[in-house]
Amino acid sequence: MDIFTTYGTILIVMAAAFGFFMAWGVGANDVANAMGTSVGSKALTIKQAILIAMVFEFAGAYLAGGEVTSTIRKGIVDSGVFADKPDLLVFGMLSALLAAGTWLMLASFMGWPVSTTHSIVGAIVGFAAVGVSNDAVNWGKVSTIVASWVVSPVMAGTISFAIFRSVQRLILIHDNPFDRAKKYAPMYMFAVGFLMAMVTLLKGLKHVFKDVGIKLSFGENALVAIGFGILVAIIGTYLLSKVQRDESKEEDNRFYNVEKVFAVLMIFTACSMAFAHGSNDVANAVGPLAAVVNVVSSGGDIAAKSTMPSWILLLGGGGIVFGLATYGFKVMGTIGRKITELTPSRGFAAELGAAATVVLASGTGLPISTTHTLVGAVLGVGMARGIGAINLRMVGSIFLSWVVTLPAGAGLSILFFFFFKGVFG
Repeated sequence: MDIFTTYGTILIVMAAAFGFFMAWGVGANDVANAMGTSVGSKALTIKQAILIAMVFEFAGAYLAGGEVTSTIRKGIVDSGVFADKPDLLVFGMLSALLAAGTWLMLASFMGWPVSTTHSIVGAIVGFAAVGVSNDAVNWGKVSTIVASWVVSPVMAGTISFAIFRSVQRLILIHDNPFDRAKKYAPMYMFAVGFLMAMVTLLKGLKHVFKDVGIKLSFGENALVAIGFGILVAIIGTYLLSKVQRDESKEEDNRFYNVEKVFAVLMIFTACSMAFAHGSNDVANAVGPLAAVVNVVSSGGDIAAKSTMPSWILLLGGGGIVFGLATYGFKVMGTIGRKITELTPSRGFAAELGAAATVVLASGTGLPISTTHTLVGAVLGVGMARGIGAINLRMVGSIFLSWVVTLPAGAGLSILFFFFFKGVFG
């Protein structure tokens, strides 16, 4: 098409800039999924959390972000609708990236943990339904995404509640909590190793395995994860034997030495969740970018799949790192401190519950949001101590931001779509 011959370079440069902006939003907002509980419980400082997340988020995004990605995220729009009008797809993807990035920027400034997936999905639905055709949208898919507003936090909250209750009953309520912690910690270490391996295999490494011709079933992944869990438990038991009790510190806090044990566990969960998150959510930024690059480069040919050049993954990974380094602290503060007071044992229960939810959802095909999952997990831990332990006003603000995310992304995308269509069309 003439438009791609005339404006092709400009469109690709714009897509790269908007993709980086969207990736910045992913880093600034979604990094709290992996690091907010660790910082809030003081298992890690903000600087340590940012450094760890920079390494593992980037590694996940670049090494396991996927060599191919669907042209349209989540299959919510029929790409065949754009066969005769590829220019509208390009304008739409540009609009979706800019709209979702703008909403994530606003949410991050307010400290609201919102779903980056819902932001980009709302933006794509907006331009497709209003700018192209209402029939272009798979509304069934959209309804499952809306259902995840309830499924994600309820499932994660229930699991995290149960995990923290077990920590209370097995360790915290007894007269010798440190000895009990050393006795039962290997059990939790096995759970950490198993669930983190499952999250990494299902969410992080599946694209890498696909590239080398390895395809593991859910059961085979589980067997590998069981082996890794046993290994972590053995190593952890050895390390625990080296931990010495500092009784002087227990005068002010009788759980001081117990929390040290859980703080070590949280570092492992945070690293694995960061890797899995980077590999999974980088697609929200680079998927639409790859679609624009492929359509423009091919002169308007729309393929069912878009190839993923390495420079796009680098740009996405770099954007995530830049976002979390410059503004990740705001949402980390919300997750870690403003919903309920966290200690390493509580934060550990929340992260383990969130990981378990991700694994269950991957195995059963349930649509979930990692952001909603983590918030639900933190709420579950708070509920284990009673409703008074939860900041209900903050929870109300977060829920409202979730409801607004889809229409906000859609509304901004519609405005940007008609602007780009007017300028280039």
